[in-house]
Amino acid sequence: MADKQDQMRAKAKSASIVILVAFVGWMALSFIGGSLGLPVELALALDGACLLALAWALWTLVRAWRAIREGE
Repeated sequence: MADKQDQMRAKAKSASIVILVAFVGWMALSFIGGSLGLPVELALALDGACLLALAWALWTLVRAWRAIREGE
C-alpha cells in the first residue's frame, strides 16, 4: 500500500514539474515570439502544446489525489 502511495506521490511531483515548465515555457515563448514577430500559427501551436501539458498534469494530479485519499 505504501509503495503505491509513493508511486502516486512521485507522479504528483512530476506533474508539478510539468506545470512549472509549461508555464515558464509558455511565457518565454510568448515573449520571444512577440519580439521576433513569429507567425500566429506557430504561437497557436505552442499554446496548444502547453495546454495539453497542463491538461495531462491536471489529470495526473487528480488521479494521484484520489489514489492517496483512497489509501488513507
